[in-house]
Amino acid sequence: MARLLYSLLLALLSPFIFIYLYGIRGKKNAGYRQHFLERLGFYNKQLAQHAVVFHCASVGEVLAATPLIKAFQKTYPNEHLIVTCNTPTGRAQIKQSLGSEITLCYLPIDFYYATARFINRLQPKLLLILETELWPNLFAHAKERGCIVQVLNARLSEKSFRGYKKVAPLSKFIMQNIDVLASHNLQDAERFIALGLAPNKITVTGSIKFDIQLSDTEKAAANELKTLFAKRPVWVAGSTHPGEHEQVFSAHQKVLAVHPNALLIIAPRHPEQFAKVDELLTCSSLSHSCRSKSFDNKCQVLLADTLGELKMLFGSADVAYIGGSLIERGGHNPLEAAAFSVPILTGPHTYNFAHVYPELLALKGALVVNNSDELAASIIELFSDATKRAALGMNALDCLTRNQGAIDKTLTLISHHLQR
Repeated sequence: MARLLYSLLLALLSPFIFIYLYGIRGKKNAGYRQHFLERLGFYNKQLAQHAVVFHCASVGEVLAATPLIKAFQKTYPNEHLIVTCNTPTGRAQIKQSLGSEITLCYLPIDFYYATARFINRLQPKLLLILETELWPNLFAHAKERGCIVQVLNARLSEKSFRGYKKVAPLSKFIMQNIDVLASHNLQDAERFIALGLAPNKITVTGSIKFDIQLSDTEKAAANELKTLFAKRPVWVAGSTHPGEHEQVFSAHQKVLAVHPNALLIIAPRHPEQFAKVDELLTCSSLSHSCRSKSFDNKCQVLLADTLGELKMLFGSADVAYIGGSLIERGGHNPLEAAAFSVPILTGPHTYNFAHVYPELLALKGALVVNNSDELAASIIELFSDATKRAALGMNALDCLTRNQGAIDKTLTLISHHLQR
């Protein structure tokens, strides 16, 4: 009954879903209008049957899953692999991270018939869902076809848990169609059990986001960019959002009053924000260059209007501010900066990374700033104190390395069911 009501409600909402995706989002980013029929389970290209399907919702999940997917490809080179996502930026990131030869498509919206078409056409061996994309119809159709459903790198915040409890019958139905769940920690596991997941289906693996390995190419690219900045003090504001860009610019103006040679690199979270941030900078007193064009080393701000470079940008910097945290967006991943031993600053809103920040803060690998003034003060202090900067950076790297190993544990779970 819960699934029936859910499916009927989704069907009733379908006109609004289409208007939102094709009309509103499509107007901001034309990529939402491309491959649109894939969102209904119609595909105009060859998709291998009996493949292993990895689903990564968007850019963050793709970046986190890339080492796991590459490890899977190395272990099982003869297995057909399909990677799905929900967003055009996720689609672009899949190509950039895994190569243009990877088979990719959109996961259909969780309409009853759309997901049925997807599962019936592909008949996948394994459906591997990254993080907490819990889709009732998709999971049910997969189970009906004998497909193993695994939710990997799963997390469930207290806020999300309360939301799922409000629709307890539907949540229990979802849990019944999950074969394996790999959770970040015991607390996450207990929340899934409280929603109805059988305890014997859960393994605590830690987060695969900690399993970052820097390649020689990535290190060389970061060092080359650092050389371009000619020893200027540099800070990166990564994954910033509207309402936060302005706070970052205000902080940088205060930084320039003390360190006039300082450079800010701002990397907006979404590509549709590139032009808006460019306009904000044009109207401000700050001189700027764009990463997509030639770089003027005298500029005060570099706008990172490119995709897939954030890790390298963190590696070229002296200090990293992780966006989505001065506003109530829950923060973003600080671990790419930690991999380069770069000291981390964050705002107070980090609930999306509750599995990362408590230990990172306890180990003194990151500092919390509550507003633009505190952000500026911390950057000024770190620019002036190389010893403190180095200590914070090493503490961040220590937090990263001591939590690694989730990919090996997750690959073992996948292998167990694949061999069966």
